Amino acid sequence: MARTVIRNAIVLSMDPKIGEHLCADVLIDGEKIAAVGPNLGPVDGIEIDGSSSIVMPGFVDTHRHTWQCLMRNAAADWTLAQYFGGVRGVMGGLYTADDMYVANYIGALEALDAGITTLVDWSHNTNSPEHADMAVKGLKDSGIRAVFAYGNANKEWFPISDLPSDFDDVARVRKQYFSSDDGLVTMAFAARGPQFATLDQTERDFRMARDLDLPITLHAGDGLWGLNKPIDQLHSRGLLGPRTTYVHCCTLADHEFKMIADTGGSASLAAEVELNMGHGNPATLSFLKYGLRPSISIDVCTSVGGDMFTQIRILLAATRGVVNAEALTQNRLLDPLPLTARDMLDFATLQGAKTANLDHKTGSLTPGKDADIVILNTDSLNMFPINNPVGAVIADAHVGNIDSVFVRGRAVKRHGKLVDVDVKALRRRMEASVDGLFGRAGVPRDGNWLPKPYTGGTTVKD
Repeated sequence: MARTVIRNAIVLSMDPKIGEHLCADVLIDGEKIAAVGPNLGPVDGIEIDGSSSIVMPGFVDTHRHTWQCLMRNAAADWTLAQYFGGVRGVMGGLYTADDMYVANYIGALEALDAGITTLVDWSHNTNSPEHADMAVKGLKDSGIRAVFAYGNANKEWFPISDLPSDFDDVARVRKQYFSSDDGLVTMAFAARGPQFATLDQTERDFRMARDLDLPITLHAGDGLWGLNKPIDQLHSRGLLGPRTTYVHCCTLADHEFKMIADTGGSASLAAEVELNMGHGNPATLSFLKYGLRPSISIDVCTSVGGDMFTQIRILLAATRGVVNAEALTQNRLLDPLPLTARDMLDFATLQGAKTANLDHKTGSLTPGKDADIVILNTDSLNMFPINNPVGAVIADAHVGNIDSVFVRGRAVKRHGKLVDVDVKALRRRMEASVDGLFGRAGVPRDGNWLPKPYTGGTTVKD
């Protein structure tokens, strides 16, 4: 691969040793970041003028059910219980293996277009070995850096499930596709956890996943389903530990946050979904209280958009809103704010990479790491003047400002468009899959479908 140098850009490295530069160069040598700093000198390679640009690491989305993008915006007015009723009760079991490919391929391209260079694909609709194969193929064909988090089949998710996980197939996928952890796509296990499976089955899942040396990611503290002290339950079986990501965590007890932090766990917060669908308030400050810096995720494109800029702003506003409301009730001024724009950019990049167990490869513009890079155009009316570069990214930028995206040194987006992607052809293929899916389900595609709420696994009476 050729050498590429981005010249005279605002550089937000997210590496404390390198810091931020108002005018610096970034050198890409093949797959790697070779150097970051002012005036790097002559380079035999491609030159990119960055004088009207912000250069930063790619975003890391640490939890997205990519397979659900075939149902994009169908759940805009659904509660969490309706989501379970519609996705689990109706749609999940109707997906073909080809549907999984189309969803993962196009969903991953959507993420790349939005500057998300790393995606934890929370693939919890693995209804057959063919579904797993096609989900993996979709990720690999897209060119994104991803973690394929192998999840249970649709029928195994109805809480509280005592159905076993198919670890024969988990082991097959591990051996067939991920015998090495050095690839652009790696593997984890998406566990149901004690909110959605019995504690005995949860213990079997955790121990078998760890026997395969797989990181574990699970939902914990999701609204009504998270009120059963899931972290206490895991602790009672000795299952807490590092390389374990806890998603949402809105309704956990205070001591459960401490237990996660003390055992080396990580957190993924998806504020837009959490606030809209009834999970609870984001758990940002509860984690920070115990020294754990969370990451950010999109979750489901059935009800929210797939870009990181929106998630950052909603999480920031929701977290500040909680402490501002407390200050008002106490008749005091809040100064300083407990969460800054720089914190948010850290959560969306470096902390995301740590959560995905990939910070040795990505998450910051550090020489020696892979060149996962986003270039933002600051010539747009919504961006200038740049009085605060981090503030410009967090408060002002949107997907339309993304000029270029590189993954492991390869340009996947240039001059505002994905490279070698026929969007019209992709839409035709996706529409065919969606027509088939909704046709098999017998439900309309006009926004009027409101599924019956599913409340299994809670104390709510139907």
